Amino acid sequence: MCQTVPRQTADFWKDQTMYAIIDQDGRQYQVTQGDVLKIDLRDDAAGTTLTFDRVLAVCDGPNTKVGQPTVAGAVVRAEVLRKCPEKKLVVQKFRRRKNSRRKTGHRQWMTEVKITAIEAS
Repeated sequence: MCQTVPRQTADFWKDQTMYAIIDQDGRQYQVTQGDVLKIDLRDDAAGTTLTFDRVLAVCDGPNTKVGQPTVAGAVVRAEVLRKCPEKKLVVQKFRRRKNSRRKTGHRQWMTEVKITAIEAS
């Protein structure tokens, strides 16, 4: 039996929120307004505003803009919340039959930001 797939109407896009895909330090993040994310450590104090201008794509319901490589005029604004360390990574070296073991740890410092606005012209 063949099932019929309902068509996407205007009601489908009613619950969709605007999101953007940004490039920050070689990593890509999909963000919406109000998201809190951790990026690599920056020298900005808490409360300052950051501007991400490398926006790769912006989706606002049925309207999608994909950049080649970036969307012209699109900007994502964020507020710095705090600087905090990540979870500890355990680095363990082991050489079999040599009675050689080494266990160390590493904590990377990150900057926590909250996305305040997505602007696409």
